[in-house]
Formats: sequence, structure tokens, C-alpha cells
Amino acid sequence: MAVSLREYRARIRSTESMKKITRAMELIAASRIIKAQQRATAAAPYARELTRAVSAVATFSNVDHPLTREQENPKRAAVLVITSDRGLAGAYSSSVIKEAERLTERLRAEGKELDFYLAGRKAEAYFKFRGRPYVQAWTGFSDQPTYDKAAEIGAALIEAFLAEEGAQGEDGAGTAVDEVHVVYTRFRSMLTQEPTAIRLLPLEVVEGEEAPAADELLPLYEFEPSAAQVLDGLLPQYVQSRIFYSLLQAAASELAARQKAMKAATDNAEELIKKLTRIANQARQAGITQEISEIVGGVNALADAQAAND
Repeated sequence: MAVSLREYRARIRSTESMKKITRAMELIAASRIIKAQQRATAAAPYARELTRAVSAVATFSNVDHPLTREQENPKRAAVLVITSDRGLAGAYSSSVIKEAERLTERLRAEGKELDFYLAGRKAEAYFKFRGRPYVQAWTGFSDQPTYDKAAEIGAALIEAFLAEEGAQGEDGAGTAVDEVHVVYTRFRSMLTQEPTAIRLLPLEVVEGEEAPAADELLPLYEFEPSAAQVLDGLLPQYVQSRIFYSLLQAAASELAARQKAMKAATDNAEELIKKLTRIANQARQAGITQEISEIVGGVNALADAQAAND
């Protein structure tokens, strides 16, 4: 069935409305990403200095701390998956989930059972839709994370790591784990966001922008009252700082992905409007041509009828 000119005009109006929405979302994401980048940049020096302190403690003390202790035969691992709360960000959340699935396959190939901890409604919806169990989920802050949320997540993961072997949660899910991994998106630039998986526990100094250089001399520290007590206070702070930094990187990546997706949607809407306008003009011209043809045909018919009567 041929589409009428009125339907084409209705499609053009709806596409123009959609274009206004995507353009507004693009501008909102662009305005928020600057602040998100500033927060991630501001958190980097703290993460870097805390990493230096942890490196110094690990280097100059012989304390066997539970958070740094490697299990001879790790059997269970916890995986924190950081996604977004909202959509319209292109392949941002799906890329993180794919990276988490790759990590899952690798850990299961090593014979480890997994407990999942989720940050973001997209990860929660993914697991619920597939009927896959998870221990705990946190939502509602993906584009504006706070340190309090990072501390809450870190406390849950540390509790699971330090739990006695065989401990069970209220829902029957295992809470005693031998390793803790984090999957998030590292912000490289406005055009590049990289899904990344790191092992957080047992503690290993994470290499990256916030890590000390290989040839950098670490400062000498004196531990009071003891190295063990310093580690008790320092290592949980380090874990929470790493999680907070990951959340900030993920927030900047989410906003950059949303801005890019909304710009592409706006450009596509403009192209669709041009295409529909051209087709509508052609339909209007075809209608006019048809009407003229009918008028000419009617005139010719009348002329022939008069000639026959004469």
C-alpha cells in the first residue's frame, strides 16, 4: 500500500521531535563529562600516593596480612561488574558485560566457582533476565559515584574475602572467596573507552597511571605502632580507593559513550528527515502530476464528446 503524503509529513514531525531529544541528551552528556573527567583526575593523585604507601609497606615489612595472602589452591572468586544505570549509551554496558563473560570463562577454566557483585542496573537486568544468581547489587549512581558507595562495595568484598571458608550468605550464595576481580571501563579519551578486568584481592599493586614508576625510589616509612596495624588500616582504604577510582573511570566512560551515541542518533535523524522530505516532495509532485493528467484527460473526453455530437 502506498504511503500518503500526510503520513510522510507525520513521520517527519516525529523524527524532528526525536532529533530534539537526542540533541538535548548529547548536550547534557557533554556538560557532565567535563565534571566527571575532573573528578577522575582529582582522584588520581590520592590513588597514586596510596599505591606508593602500600608498595612501601609491602617492600619494607614482612607482615603476612590476610588481604595479601595468596591461597595455594584458590577455589572461589568474586567478580564485581560495573555497568551503567541507564541505556542510550551505545555499546558501553554490553562491552563491559562481554569482558566480564571472558573473565568468567577464564576463571571457570581454572576450576574456580564464582560469586558476582553488580554495580549498575544494566548488569542487574542482564543477570535477572538470564536467571543467573548474584550476591549483591548497587544501583542509582553510575554517572555520579560517591566515595560512600565505593566504601560500601569495598566493605562487602573485603568481608567476603576475609570470611571463613564454607561461610554462606542468607540466600545460600557462598560468601567466602579466595580472589576478588573488578571489571570496569577505563577512560582513555573521548573517543576511546576500554573495558578492563583487574584482580583486586589478594592485594597486588595495580600498574597504571596511578602506580609508581618502575625506577622511582619509594620513600622510607616508619610504622607506628606496628606494620601489622598500619596494614590493617591502610589496605582496606587502598581497596576502597581502587573501587572508587574504577567507578569514576566508568562514569566518565559512560558519559562519553552516551554523548557519542546521541550525536550519532542526531545525525541519523537529520539524514532521515532529509530522506523523508525528499520522498514527500516526490509524492506531492506525483500527486500534482496525476491531478493534471486527470484534468487534461477530462478536457479531452469532453472535447471528443462535443465533436461526436456535432
